[in-house]
Amino acid sequence: MAMTTETSGLYRLLAWASPAFPIGGFSYSHGLEYAAEEGVVRDRATLDRWIAATITYGSGRIDADILRDAWRAAATGDDAALADTHRCGAAYRATAELALESSQQGAAFLAAYEAAWANPSAPAGEGRGGASLDAHCHAAVFGAAAARACVALSDALTAYLQAFTANLMSAGLRLGIVGQNDGQRILAALEPVVASAVVASLARDTEDFGAATFAIDLASMAHETQYTRLFRS
Repeated sequence: MAMTTETSGLYRLLAWASPAFPIGGFSYSHGLEYAAEEGVVRDRATLDRWIAATITYGSGRIDADILRDAWRAAATGDDAALADTHRCGAAYRATAELALESSQQGAAFLAAYEAAWANPSAPAGEGRGGASLDAHCHAAVFGAAAARACVALSDALTAYLQAFTANLMSAGLRLGIVGQNDGQRILAALEPVVASAVVASLARDTEDFGAATFAIDLASMAHETQYTRLFRS
């Protein structure tokens, strides 16, 4: 049975948001490791609040707007706007580690996309054709790829933010903050938070851009010099 455009887009979206997609998301905690070390995040309730704040007011908000603008630029073939979106996504990072987290995952996403997804039918080693996404901000690359796969913007935002949420929950799991069942309870509880973040991004004016999560920023700064670390951020 041949895939329709809609099912093909869904298939790709599921692949790109999967932990199996090789961007190395498992190696980043987004400052959570330091917060756990200090006891600021110590149980299900505090981890739930930490992730919700990240999605609503922090990097989740920034990434949602960057993804949105990149999707719209790619959908209209506006390469200049896409480049501007990438630069904005790279600039609005509060710490060196958060900037590295976005840029390295973006570069890895771009490499995997161009190797396998830009033209999946091309034999290995052949040119993929088409313009490069030419961005290393993860949200910008994801948004542009979704637009070119004819994935609806709201679906792309939901998938990206859910993957972001799940990765933070997984980091909390590996740090011993919660167990498997509580991790899944957090994901279930944060479903409306992600949904609200998607709706807010779609409605938000492009000039209303930014974030305000000072505790997360400070935790990220402190993580840079933390003595023992499992994660890169």
